[in-house]
Amino acid sequence: MKWTNCLIALLSFLICHALSAQPAVSIKISGSVTDSSGQLLPSVTVMLLKSADSSTAKITSTDHSGVFALEEVPAGQYFLSFSATGYMPHSVALPALDASFTTGPVRLQRTATMLAGVTVVARKPLIELKPDRTIVNVDAAVTNVGATALEVLEKSPGVTVDRNGTISLKGKQNVLILMDGKPSYLSATDLANYLGGLSASQVELIEIMTNPSSKYDAAGNAGIINIKTKKNKVKGFNGNLNLAYGQGRYYKNNNSLLLNYRNGNYNLYLTYSNNISQYFTDIYAYRWYYADDNKTVTNRFEQPTYITSPLRNHNLKVGVDYSLSRKTTLGVSVTGLHSSRKTISNNYGEWMSKDETVDSVIRTSSNNKSRWKNAGFTVSARHTFSENKELSADIDYLDYQLDNSQYYLNTLTGNTNYTDGLRGNLPSALRIFSAKADYTQLIGKQLKLETGWKTSHVKTDNLADYEYLESNVWKPDYDKTNHFLYAETIHALYVNAQQQVSRWTLQGGLRFEHTAYDADQLGNTFRKDSSFSRQYSSLFPTGFASFQADSSHTFSFSVGRRIDRPAFQKLNPFVFLINKYTYQTGNPYFRPQYTWNFEFSHLYKETLITTLSYSVTNDYFSQIFLSDTNGLIIYTEGNLGRMTNVGLSVSAQLAPTSWWSASLQANLNRKKIEGVVVNALSATITQLSMNISNQFRFKKGWSAELSGFYITRAQNDLQEVLDPTGQLAAGVAKQIMKNKASLKLSIRDIFYTQAMAGWTSFQGATEYFKLTRDSRVATLAFSWRFGKPLKGATRRTGSASDEIKERIGQN
Repeated sequence: MKWTNCLIALLSFLICHALSAQPAVSIKISGSVTDSSGQLLPSVTVMLLKSADSSTAKITSTDHSGVFALEEVPAGQYFLSFSATGYMPHSVALPALDASFTTGPVRLQRTATMLAGVTVVARKPLIELKPDRTIVNVDAAVTNVGATALEVLEKSPGVTVDRNGTISLKGKQNVLILMDGKPSYLSATDLANYLGGLSASQVELIEIMTNPSSKYDAAGNAGIINIKTKKNKVKGFNGNLNLAYGQGRYYKNNNSLLLNYRNGNYNLYLTYSNNISQYFTDIYAYRWYYADDNKTVTNRFEQPTYITSPLRNHNLKVGVDYSLSRKTTLGVSVTGLHSSRKTISNNYGEWMSKDETVDSVIRTSSNNKSRWKNAGFTVSARHTFSENKELSADIDYLDYQLDNSQYYLNTLTGNTNYTDGLRGNLPSALRIFSAKADYTQLIGKQLKLETGWKTSHVKTDNLADYEYLESNVWKPDYDKTNHFLYAETIHALYVNAQQQVSRWTLQGGLRFEHTAYDADQLGNTFRKDSSFSRQYSSLFPTGFASFQADSSHTFSFSVGRRIDRPAFQKLNPFVFLINKYTYQTGNPYFRPQYTWNFEFSHLYKETLITTLSYSVTNDYFSQIFLSDTNGLIIYTEGNLGRMTNVGLSVSAQLAPTSWWSASLQANLNRKKIEGVVVNALSATITQLSMNISNQFRFKKGWSAELSGFYITRAQNDLQEVLDPTGQLAAGVAKQIMKNKASLKLSIRDIFYTQAMAGWTSFQGATEYFKLTRDSRVATLAFSWRFGKPLKGATRRTGSASDEIKERIGQN
């Protein structure tokens, strides 16, 4: 086959070029930091400065084990600067370096014992700017206390979440969400519910990558967001306890516990969190229906809806790492999730004539329940052949059981009176097996080669069993009842090479993915069986080049091709009920969309980064809204045509004073969407989103935060435009119990401005909607850290495909 020959030729070229390249000298500087008693210190700021002009070359901080590492440092003359809250700053001169170097343990002296009245403030910044990614350190923001992971994500730079829970990055949807490097295995709506139940106290940091390398799955045209949870990896028995109570219109209760025990070759760990909360959603919708000229109003429909939803969410993970030898480590972990949500809704809709005279009123009450059960099992292994060669392998098995029930009762009064009802039982079963192997080799001191293989197998079984009420008797509704079976396999191979050449960093890679799926829609009394299948293969090249012009300026360019596959359920042509006048249906002809991404960035002193981006997407995914003569709105998705996006982003880290630091980011996007929904449509809009976070550090362990974000009018999709939105948050914190615990008080969405409103255009209809949630919440939280931070083992993540979790169970 032609593509096979092209793949072999291109892989051979990349490997041969990498092997023949002459590496320049680049080094790694590492070490540890302790206090005067020898106890290792986490979160110490470590700066690498050039001896010639004291300019900053690199900056990092010690991890939970008190260890730091500065990688890819050009050879030269440097010195290290160390600073931490409550300790005197300390500098260490380094010899002229032309090879990797490890310092001896660096000891810091407490401020109180050295210089009375002086306080040194040092901390991990809220936002870290890197040429290839942006890092959000969750604990650095006071207002993240008591929040959920979704709320933290929602105010992260360039990230937005729409009314359906779909996450967008810099104006583009179809973001691949990873949890500890593993896909989430949930649909957009279910993923939003999961993150809305996960306590932010369990999240260490969030990595935002708009153009990842070929090592990652090619899914996600907007890039990847990797949510890393906290991992306590220290010797002995230790942990972290977080308790938080919040009050909006309803209560919010988020708690988490992290425990760790390490002794000898064993490392045992357990993490648990729960979210016991109640939420509400207030929805207002007003529709205008038009005659064939799309101008003359024929009738109107107004529908306010109030929804309450108590949530009970429990997450558990336990595991063990075992070192078979100095070179080989095995890991086993088990995860569990149990979540239940009850949604109670009451609304009334008024049908009006064109002059707004009420013709009839329909009242709807609903009681929907959902319950998730998930069990996962992961086995991982890593073997180091030598200092320069490493092989890792991971196997995942996950089982999801999702039970959903729907109940609707409608009563119409006016010119015609009637009562009808609909109820449905919608169980889903999902099983995933995934495996991968990755090999890394360092050739010389600067050439790094990576190659790997991955396979994933997914099976879903979705039943929709509906009944309708007639004369007080429930009867089968065969028109909506459906049984959908789906099986998919994805195989992938990749190669990636990274080379340091003087002041240049070069990286190139190629990924090959082959996808095959079979789907069966089982029939019933009114519908015959049907099936469809498909196979396709694609190549996904990636490239990255970075040039360090001097100690202050770094320029980089990246390019990559990506794919988004339709969610499993969106291929299923069955009907899912939203309300009496709104249905959702799948599309068996849904094809993947492909995107080329280009980015050019300039980094100034690791404090200011400016990025210009361009992307073009073919077979663009879009929501499609259709209407019929009876006023029924049908919501589906499909491939409409083409989308282009031009973006400019600016991120800055400022420190106006020793006690005040600020993180700012602005993203400007101009997006054009073209496609056909009955008629040819085109939409162009310019959108600006801004984030700002001010962090204040005071004496005697006090700190505070004032932060917010704002998003201008946005083209959410071809037929939907969103109005501006934003929020302001503030908080204060106090360190207690000898800095091993803290109390925090915060309030989010102070002025209650984070509503989601906009306009949707249908065939022959237009709708205005406004959705508000329980977003103004005051939270009081207590956090307690116990145990001694000593160096521990590194835990592996699993192997599951980096996109499958995004595509499961879409409704």
